[in-house]
Order: sequence, then structure tokens, then C-alpha cells
Amino acid sequence: MKTAWGCLLALLMTLPLHAEQMQALGPWQVHYNAFNSSFLTPEVAKAYGLERSRYNGIINVAVQDKNGKALAAGLTGEAKNLIGTIRTLNFQQVKEGEAIYYLAVLPYRNEDTYQFTINIMADGRHEILKFQQTFYVD
Repeated sequence: MKTAWGCLLALLMTLPLHAEQMQALGPWQVHYNAFNSSFLTPEVAKAYGLERSRYNGIINVAVQDKNGKALAAGLTGEAKNLIGTIRTLNFQQVKEGEAIYYLAVLPYRNEDTYQFTINIMADGRHEILKFQQTFYVD
């Protein structure tokens, strides 16, 4: 699994800098990005049970304290497209060493724009991450 994790981490770090974003929510730094699942290597996708498809996006969220220490959290959320269709996001935790990430798969069609609302619960707090992303079929 460490090999797959290393591949996932390397992939996420090679995405364009604008792909990863951060919001300060209460006492946390929440890092997030969304990308086409076909960017994952087959080995990484298999290791984490993710389906590679040019019609699937991966939503990646990491919650850290103000010092950059990873926090375990509960995440629930939804994605709503511009015509109002809502899709529930089911996050899975990926934990390797000190790092903790939460991944969800979102099916889409070319040029679908989604508004994300992700509820984050940790340390007795609740914060809401909101962002928008347009997906393109590669």
C-alpha cells in the first residue's frame, strides 16, 4: 500500500498549482482539490478501490490544524450541478503515516459545473467547506 500511496501523493503534487486549494475554516486549514480520475495510475486506483474513468472526478480533502498537523474528521457532503441535480458524496479515509486524506468519487459529463457543500466534523466542531468546480472529459 505504501507504493500506491507514494504514487497518489506524487500525482497530487504534480497537478497544476491552481488545482489544490485551501480555506481556513475555524481553527483548521482545509486543503482540497477535484480532478479527473483518469489522472490516477491503474495501480493507485486499484489500491484505493477507485474507478478510473474519464467520466469520474475525485474530490480530495485534507483537514489540518493551524500547525499543519493532519486531523481525523468526519466528512459528509453533496455536489449540486447547475440544473439542480444533487449527488451525495461518500468519502473514504486514506491514512498513511502522519497524512490523512478523504476521497470521494463524483460521476460527471463534459463541462458539468458542480457546487460542493462538504460538512466537516472534528474535535467537537462543525465547519462547512464550499467551492465550485467545472469538470471536463479528457
